[in-house]
Amino acid sequence: MGPPDDPHLCSCTHCVRISGSPAMLWVGFPRSTLTWTNSGPEGLPSWYPTWPTLHRGFWGGCGTALVSVAEGSPMIMVTAFSLADQDGTAPVGHSYRDQSASWMAITLADQPASPPAAR
Repeated sequence: MGPPDDPHLCSCTHCVRISGSPAMLWVGFPRSTLTWTNSGPEGLPSWYPTWPTLHRGFWGGCGTALVSVAEGSPMIMVTAFSLADQDGTAPVGHSYRDQSASWMAITLADQPASPPAAR
């Protein structure tokens, strides 16, 4: 797959509700490089439209949210903690930071001046 791109937290209402946590940690990869290695009975993720232009993949065995793909995007966003190799997954941005829990305080090493667009 190569090195992850755009590791970031997201605290939009949608990600918070799906994850049951104050933020989800996403990393991106080119869709063409992602391969599924699970050979178990769960098979491939089940895909659902979860936003007007967004589809999310949930693992068949337990329903865990794993991936997110925006229509027309060459990138696939993967939940960072679902990866076996987590090198390069430290977040450098925080989408919807203004909507995060009031008690949540995160200091990012290389935070951009403005948050990335919604995923």
